[in-house]
Amino acid sequence: MTTPTPTTTQSTLSTSNDLRTPPATIAIIIAVSVLASAFICWLVYFHTPTDVGRTHLHSLPLVNAVLNALSTIALLFGYRFIRSRRIPQHRAAMFTAFFFSTIFLGSYLVNFALHGETRFNRLSAWWPFYWKLLASHIILSTIALPLILITFFLSLTGRFPAHKRIARYTFPIWLYVSVTGVIVYAMQSLIH
Repeated sequence: MTTPTPTTTQSTLSTSNDLRTPPATIAIIIAVSVLASAFICWLVYFHTPTDVGRTHLHSLPLVNAVLNALSTIALLFGYRFIRSRRIPQHRAAMFTAFFFSTIFLGSYLVNFALHGETRFNRLSAWWPFYWKLLASHIILSTIALPLILITFFLSLTGRFPAHKRIARYTFPIWLYVSVTGVIVYAMQSLIH
């Protein structure tokens, strides 16, 4: 039995880091993301809500805002950890952010299925700011989903150089979507 030498270990690491990501995997992630976005679009704009009077689970929008805030905190910790090269802590923080974002998505879907879209007063002086913020939030959230999934896939399969390259785009988009989700909730709650 031979023990690996530093040269052997280095060449093994560089080989695993230089792996090519199968295009089919990326295509599947994008297809799943497109289907999820299409489902959300249908749910928001075409589905008839089952509890318009908000008699059941009326606190879901608050829950969603809290989940977005927790995801934001985890993302910021993850960024701080990777900047200081604390890889295990970075990984834990990013899994935490992913967990909160996943729970948020489920809660968000239930909220829309039950209650439908929250209407914002278009006569409010805040309306021009609100609709632009909401539009950017919606557009970037559809971009964030495949980016997050691809970034996680690259990390979990040991493709760290590719993970690092795409994470530079994923992080700010994911962070923006999380933060603006909280702001949109606050504006909807405070300005009817």
